Amino acid sequence: MFLKHTSTFEKYAAKSGVYILNIVTQFTESSIQKSSFYPWLVVAMLCVVGLLNYLDRMMITTMRSSIVSEIHMTDAQFGLLTSVFLWVYGLLSPLAGFIADKFNKSRIIIVSLLIWSGVTFLTAYATSFEYLLATRALMGISEAFYIPTALALIMDYHRGNTRSSANSVHIMGIMVGQSLGFIGGWLAEAHSWNFAFNILGGIGMLYAVVLIFCLRDNKEPDQTETSVEKADLGNKPKFFAVIRYLLTNKNYLKTLFTWSMIGIVGWVIGGWLPTFYKEKFSLSQTMAGVYATGYFHTASIIGVLVGGFLADRWSRTNKYARILLPMIGLCIAAPAIFIAGYSSVLVVAVACFMLYAFTRIFSDGNMMPILCMVVDQKYRATAYGVLNLFATVIGGIGIYAGGYLRDINIDLGLLFRIAAFLLATGALSLYLLKRSVSRQ
Repeated sequence: MFLKHTSTFEKYAAKSGVYILNIVTQFTESSIQKSSFYPWLVVAMLCVVGLLNYLDRMMITTMRSSIVSEIHMTDAQFGLLTSVFLWVYGLLSPLAGFIADKFNKSRIIIVSLLIWSGVTFLTAYATSFEYLLATRALMGISEAFYIPTALALIMDYHRGNTRSSANSVHIMGIMVGQSLGFIGGWLAEAHSWNFAFNILGGIGMLYAVVLIFCLRDNKEPDQTETSVEKADLGNKPKFFAVIRYLLTNKNYLKTLFTWSMIGIVGWVIGGWLPTFYKEKFSLSQTMAGVYATGYFHTASIIGVLVGGFLADRWSRTNKYARILLPMIGLCIAAPAIFIAGYSSVLVVAVACFMLYAFTRIFSDGNMMPILCMVVDQKYRATAYGVLNLFATVIGGIGIYAGGYLRDINIDLGLLFRIAAFLLATGALSLYLLKRSVSRQ
């Protein structure tokens, strides 16, 4: 009798669960369509995903000692763990963007989060270098789908005077994730490196389940960028047809050039700034790290929010503001790092690098809105994926070139002055882009 009642109860509970799930889903979808705050809720939800994206990829670098003590590997092998991630991530970004342009963006984001969080969770059970290498490659595959898809989804919801601000808030979430990489090292010391991967992987998987009920696509076509020439590639364009469209779009190539220059300078300064502070000003490794990351990232986080806000405000009276503000930012950032490379006064160098961090980041918050001005809406995610590929590849070349110049005793100050010249060429490219777009 008890088993019979139990069986009946289970059937009733199952039917009730399905019924409640349908109600919640319908209510959520209805609320999405009617609520004016939902576009900002999308940004908030993706901010958390972006934070987890960068936290999961960065934390392994902060627990090196804990991992190497259990899984023996050389420094070259440990470095390869990050290199493999970047290679896979960069190479797959254009294809990931292409898939995002064709299919449901919100589902791609959720699946991407679920997979990389699952990989993060499973990393805790690694017992060999080969296992770790495989998990980093898998993470590169799954995370490649996130950034192009998320930025395209934000653009789908934010049209007009909130586009740059929304993008900048999401970028801020990513930067916070970068700065919280130390959590991995802290958890590894307090418990174990396995525990760190278990906890953060578990959090990501649970959050993916939440997003299933909350995150949706915006199906309405974008009518705000009427000057963008529509690409006639048919109903089901092939991947290489879209790439050809992008690489024959002169305005997109100007954007790609600027982003590449920004990327190479960003990687070079990020990779060599702590060494510059330590050697030129005879600082300890700890203090050099504080000046190179603490002050620097604080200025960047403030700058990306200010840049988004100013671009949106200015765009009310000047429709080219989202191109002009990053151009002005680069025009300030270039001489700032030029002076910093020359200065023998620590306060001046720190102040100039903070000014660079504050103004250069204007480009990050406005890059996807710029793409909306030069690329057909149907191919925005692919366009950003290609930007990602070039920034990753060229950034890696920049770091290597910096190391090579160091090997032949080239002063880091000269390296930063070369970086200033590259930023100036990026600013010039944005100026030419503005002239070209204004003629359309």
